[in-house]
Amino acid sequence: MAEQKKEQAVDTKQLLKVRREKLAELQANGQNPFEITKYDVTNHSGEIKEQFEQFESKTVRIAGRMMSKRVMGKASFCNVQDLQGSIQVYVARDSIGEEEYKAFKRMDIGDLVGIEGEVFRTKTGEISIHAAKLVLLSKSLQILPEKYHGLTNTDMRYRQRYVDLIMNPEVKDTFIKRSRIISSIRKYLDGQGFMEVETPMLVANAGGAAARPFETHFNALDEDLKLRISLELYLKRLIVGGMERVYEIGRVFRNEGLDTRHNPEFTLMELYQAYTDYNGMMDLTENLYRHVAQEVLGTTTIVYNGVEMDLGKPFERITMVDAVKKYAGVDFNEIHTLEEARAVAKEHHVEYEERHKKGDILNLFFEQYVEEHLIQPTFLMDHPVEISPLTKRKPSNPDYVERFEFFMNGWEMANAYSELNDPIDQRARFAAQEEQFAAGDEEANHTDEDFLNALEIGMPPTGGIGFGIDRMCMLLTNSPAIRDVLLFPTMKSLDGNKSEKKAEAKAEAAAPVIEEKIDFSKVEIEPLFADMVDFETFSKSDFRAVKVLACEAVPKSKKLLKFLLNDGTGTERTILSGIHAYYEPEELVGKTLLAITNLPPRPMMGIESCGMLISAVHTEEGEEKLHLLMLDDHIPAGAKMY
Repeated sequence: MAEQKKEQAVDTKQLLKVRREKLAELQANGQNPFEITKYDVTNHSGEIKEQFEQFESKTVRIAGRMMSKRVMGKASFCNVQDLQGSIQVYVARDSIGEEEYKAFKRMDIGDLVGIEGEVFRTKTGEISIHAAKLVLLSKSLQILPEKYHGLTNTDMRYRQRYVDLIMNPEVKDTFIKRSRIISSIRKYLDGQGFMEVETPMLVANAGGAAARPFETHFNALDEDLKLRISLELYLKRLIVGGMERVYEIGRVFRNEGLDTRHNPEFTLMELYQAYTDYNGMMDLTENLYRHVAQEVLGTTTIVYNGVEMDLGKPFERITMVDAVKKYAGVDFNEIHTLEEARAVAKEHHVEYEERHKKGDILNLFFEQYVEEHLIQPTFLMDHPVEISPLTKRKPSNPDYVERFEFFMNGWEMANAYSELNDPIDQRARFAAQEEQFAAGDEEANHTDEDFLNALEIGMPPTGGIGFGIDRMCMLLTNSPAIRDVLLFPTMKSLDGNKSEKKAEAKAEAAAPVIEEKIDFSKVEIEPLFADMVDFETFSKSDFRAVKVLACEAVPKSKKLLKFLLNDGTGTERTILSGIHAYYEPEELVGKTLLAITNLPPRPMMGIESCGMLISAVHTEEGEEKLHLLMLDDHIPAGAKMY
C-alpha cells in the first residue's frame, strides 16, 4: 500500500510537470491563454437542452470547463460544464482545422474553453454542439479529482469549495437555492413595506443576544471593540427614529464551538415592525416561510432527512408551560417558589446551577424534554422573564413575557418578542444581566446606556424577530450540516501559523537541549480498586479511537463540553464530558481521543450522551487535575483498543 501511494505521488508530480510544459509551449508559440481577456458567451448548456427545438441548427457560443474528452482519430467528443450543467461537444478535424484539432488533443481535463458551433442531436439522441471554433481560455495546472469518485473527503470539500462546486453538481444547486431563498425573503419583505438597512459590525457593546463575542482592537482610536453578536439594538434605535418597518440580513459573530448547526460567523436576519406585537410576528413568519418555500421549491411540503414537514397548514402555537406539562408531565403553574422548582428538577434529573431562578429551570425542562419533539412548524410561546431580558412582560402574568421561538425539526429557527419599550424596566433587566455576568455567565448582556437613552426618547409598541438564515437554508435544501450551506465555513488551520512555527523551530535549534524534569512528588492518586474484575466483563467494554469533528460548550452549563465525534462507523457520535474547567472547546477540535462507545445513552442537559471519553485524574496539593487522553493522530477513527 505504501509503495502504491508512492507511485501515485510520482505519477501526479509528472502529470503536473507535463501541464506546465504544455503551458510553456503555448506561451512560446504566442498562444498564452492567460492573455485572453474576454469571451462573448451567448448561451448556457441548460437552456440549450431545455429549449432544443428553438436552438436546433442554430449557432451558439458557450464557455466552461472541460470535464471529459474522448479522442477518436479525426473526430472527438468532450463534455463542457458551465453554470447550468454540462453539454457534449463534437469536435471534428475537418470542421475546426488541422492545427486547431492538434491543439484540442493537447488540452487537459479541467481546462476552460470557449466553443462556437451548431446545436444538433447525435444518432444516440444526445443534444450536442458541433464545434466550428474552439479556443483555450485558461489552462488548468492542477488535476481534478477522479471523475467517478469526485471530491468525497468532507473536510477537503469544505476547504476547497471551488473544487467541490466543480465535482459535485448538487452542491452548486444548494448554493443557487440559497441565493434564491435570500432573494425571495427580500422580495417578500419589500412587498410588505419593510426597508432594508445596514448597521455596524464593530461595536463597543455587543448586546442583543446571549453569546460570547469576538474581541479586537482598533489601532486608530486605541480602543477595544467587539464583533456584533446580534442586530437588535441598532435596529430598535431606527424604530425610535421613526423608521417603522426595518430589516437587515447580515453576518453576526459568536465566539462559540463548531458543530452541525453552529458556525462562529453566520447569517442572521432581524426585522422590527412598529405598532404590532409578537402575534403579528407569528403571522409574518408563517406567511414568509410559505412564500419562500413555494417560490424556491414550488411546494409548501418539505422533506428533511426523510421527515416530511408541512408549511401549508396553520403552525401550532403552544406556551412553554403547556409544552413542558405535555412532554415532561410537570405543571409549572403549580410551582410557585424556587425551592419547589429545584426539587422537581432533582426529581426529573434536570441539572441546574446555583444561579438559576425558577424561570431558568422551566427553560431547562423545555430543553431536556420538549425541544426534540417540535418537528412540525411550531411557535413555542410565553417564556419566563428570567431568560428574556429585552422582552415585554405579559400584562396578565408578569412572570412571563410576550416571546416565541419558532421550531422545526427540533431546531430553533427564529426568536421573536413584543419588544420591551419601558426604559425603567429595561435598565432593571440590564442590571439583572450584569449580576448574571458577575456570577459567571459569560453570555449575559451588558448595560447599553445609549440604547437606554433611545428608549427614553420613546419607542412605540414594536414586534421584532430574528431568523437563522443558515438553518432555513439547511431545511429547504435538505442539507445535513451548516457547513453544507456556507460556501466557506470556518475551519481549523491545517498547519497553523507557518512563520511562527519556523521561528519557534529556529529558536529551538539554537537553544541548548534541556530535558524536562517533571516533579511528581506532590501528586496523589486515588487508591487502586481492591476488587478484581473478571476478564470477560472487562473485555465487553468497547474502547475506540475517536476523532473530534466539533466541540462546543453546552449552553447554561459551566462544566460540560459537547463533542461531535467520528467513531469510524460513518455516523457522527455525540458525547458530553464535564471538562470545561480544563480545556477550551476550540483546542480539542481535530484531536484523536479514547472513548468507551458501548455505554447506554445518558441524557445530560437535554442532550443524549452516547459513550464516555477517557481522562486521567489525580490530586495535587488538594486540587484535582485532569488530562484528557489524546492519541497519536495516525491512529484511525474506530480503531479498537486492546
